[in-house]
Amino acid sequence: MSGKRRVAFVTGAARGIGAGTAARLAADGIAVVIADLDETACKATADAIVADGGTAIALGCNVTDEAQVDAAVDHVVAELGSLDILVNNAGVTRDNLLFKMSADDWDTVMSVHLRGAFLCSRAAQRHMVKAKYGKIVNTSSVSALGNRGQANYSAAKMGIQGLTRTLAIELGPFGINVNAVAPGFIVTEMTIATAERMGLTPEEHQAKAAAITPVRRVGQPEDIANAVAFLASDQASFITGQTLYVDGGRRL
Repeated sequence: MSGKRRVAFVTGAARGIGAGTAARLAADGIAVVIADLDETACKATADAIVADGGTAIALGCNVTDEAQVDAAVDHVVAELGSLDILVNNAGVTRDNLLFKMSADDWDTVMSVHLRGAFLCSRAAQRHMVKAKYGKIVNTSSVSALGNRGQANYSAAKMGIQGLTRTLAIELGPFGINVNAVAPGFIVTEMTIATAERMGLTPEEHQAKAAAITPVRRVGQPEDIANAVAFLASDQASFITGQTLYVDGGRRL
């Protein structure tokens, strides 16, 4: 792959961890596709990367829609020449205790996280297998280990880890590495919304989390982006099927 500009497709990249990851990859000279439901937000993120000297395009895509995913991936390969890195980051939460959780809450979270990662990985591998090269990095979570009020999210994130291991086994012979990153408490719009549901200010919520984290701080999107960038690099070519917890040592 030396001398060739790599192309990364990052889902859920309009904001938060996805946007931070896209910016980090772009800083490494990788052409980045900013994919998310909100095409306007995608464009804003892509424009910011371009303003910083990177290469990025915005693409509206519902990762749960098979036809949209296949079309988006084919479009990227046609426009940019390849698809070398896939970051399955798109996700949603529908938190509630089990007795209050609706079937729709369950289905929505499962669909975005698991169906989305499946569809995007399946579409991407078609091109990666032909090229005998590829890096897939999935976003899991410390919540995969269990978290009150997140039966759907926890199950989906542990499912991501199983998917990661299986794809690593299947795709390894074709030069494709598949790994996952499991973030701990990261400051994003999602954790800010969680604070509001708990009746806390974002600052109070973050301070409580930092106090019980060994490194005594909460994470930032760039903390996850740095881990993803490593796993997506050739320096990690002998690492596959792994889930890296990036959580300041806390777990939950």
